[in-house]
Amino acid sequence: MASYVIGDIQGCYAGLRRLLDSVSYEPGRDSLYAVGDLIARGEDSLNTLRYLRSLGSSFYSVLGNHDLHFLSVSQGIKKAKRSDNLEPLLKAPDIEELTAWLRQWPLAMALDERHTLVHAGLYPGWSTAQLLTYSQEIAQQLNSVKWCQLLENMYGDGPPKWDEKLSGKQRQRFIINATTRMRFVRPSLALNLSVKSAPKDAPSSLRPWFDIPNQQLKAEERILFGHWAALQGNTSSNQFVALDTGYVWGNTMTLWHKETNECISVSA
Repeated sequence: MASYVIGDIQGCYAGLRRLLDSVSYEPGRDSLYAVGDLIARGEDSLNTLRYLRSLGSSFYSVLGNHDLHFLSVSQGIKKAKRSDNLEPLLKAPDIEELTAWLRQWPLAMALDERHTLVHAGLYPGWSTAQLLTYSQEIAQQLNSVKWCQLLENMYGDGPPKWDEKLSGKQRQRFIINATTRMRFVRPSLALNLSVKSAPKDAPSSLRPWFDIPNQQLKAEERILFGHWAALQGNTSSNQFVALDTGYVWGNTMTLWHKETNECISVSA
């Protein structure tokens, strides 16, 4: 029995199946976890979702920004861009079942007592326990009758900085931005959501979230995340495992094998 954590799939169904075949993944025996952005931009988001749903209790995921955006588009809150490549999924006869299945997932998940999964990262002002608590706040809304209201309110870059006193849509938006969109943070812990480059190409006033000292993160804890293809898997720290290696951009798709602490990739 093996446990695997896979980086951003982004609707690249063929690459997903090749990567799983390369490790002889077997549903029912092995477990597959994903760090979000299951769909969008790739060639086959529809079959990607159908396949992952078919894995039943052998598959788990957290939500990424593209997953949340698809949920918004599916309810007519936003319009899809052509580059999202979502039309076959939006026209699918089973879209309601797929949408319901997708919105059951949280923004963050504990793989075990040491490993935590989240799409964008751990905000440097939070512990992993806080991350999971705030994720649950959003999950409760996303699985309530007010889920569309949550999606309507999630768009926007502010507030830039966390405050426990935040409430309502400001609180919800910050939690969603920090867990699904964050890359760079200022020393003040204010988010910068506009710069998407590799760290070496960013303004000197910005630092990757994982380079900001986090006194609440225990030395034995590890964060597994995706979202930032420009990192190409490099965080210069074993504590932060970056799994988005840009398959949809012609690079590789990567998964991490928990039992061996090994990353395995296939090229686009």
